[in-house]
Amino acid sequence: MGFAGIIFLIIGLVGQAFEMRKIRLATTADNELASPNIFLNKNNFKWYAILGIGIVLWYIAERV
Repeated sequence: MGFAGIIFLIIGLVGQAFEMRKIRLATTADNELASPNIFLNKNNFKWYAILGIGIVLWYIAERV
């Protein structure tokens, strides 16, 4: 179960990184800074859910 948690964490972190890059490129011009609300974009919530599942699985595996 701990191994599955770590896999979910890795998938979530890598997926969110690519999603954040895609959002940043879509919302900013060449020399502008990114929006401070980029973390609240609705496309990020699926990655937050995957990260949460990974954390919960890893926690359960450590406690059992």
